[in-house]
Amino acid sequence: MTVRRAAELLATARQGLALTGAGVSAESGIPTFRGEGGLWTKYDPVKVSSIESFLADPAAYWRVSKERGSIALAARPNPGHEALAAMEAAGRLAAIVTQNTDGLHQDSGSTHVIELHGSGRMVQCLECGSREARADVQRRLDTEMPPHCRSCGSIFLKPTVVLFGEPMPAAALNEAFELARQTDVMLVVGSSLVVYPAAEVPLLAVQSGALMIVVNAEPTPFDRFAEVVIHGRSGEVLPEIGRLISG
Repeated sequence: MTVRRAAELLATARQGLALTGAGVSAESGIPTFRGEGGLWTKYDPVKVSSIESFLADPAAYWRVSKERGSIALAARPNPGHEALAAMEAAGRLAAIVTQNTDGLHQDSGSTHVIELHGSGRMVQCLECGSREARADVQRRLDTEMPPHCRSCGSIFLKPTVVLFGEPMPAAALNEAFELARQTDVMLVVGSSLVVYPAAEVPLLAVQSGALMIVVNAEPTPFDRFAEVVIHGRSGEVLPEIGRLISG
């Protein structure tokens, strides 16, 4: 009944909004950060993914990022991504706010994607500002560690993701908060809801009167605020919700 209730809410949503986290992309083979076997169970995030550590030793960052980058670039959207894209296309979702940096929502056809933590698809030189595709930099990592900027030769070539110690992109955050204030149905998928300010998006939505649906493999701190809680795989749950919506 919970899946059916979720479909009923989304089918009648005036302006639905989704927030997605690492759990959605885990089903495409991209390891999570905090879950079992996640990146932070192997590495200290402050040492390998903070702006301070990057500036002190870019090569150390890239040695850790190299493996994850190759996995992310090879990943493809899964049925959960595709179901969200279909919901947006059908007018059930106004936008997808994501904590993910892999670009799989865009690959699945979603058009209004707000990336709170930036994008791992591009790399930018912190010295001269020039950009190039992460895929191009990835191909150089076997022979060039750390990679150098093709324009100025700097070693401070950083993916356009938000590292620990960096500010969130203000425009993306402000847009997400504004949409949260306007939404009537908040769909949270694959997020532990322990990372702020991303977790403030569904909280603000509920405070503004929205009904919340949580689809996550594990319980979250916000389950008590939700109208519907489904503990399951997004790649299985979301397509079923989509089928019920389309009738």
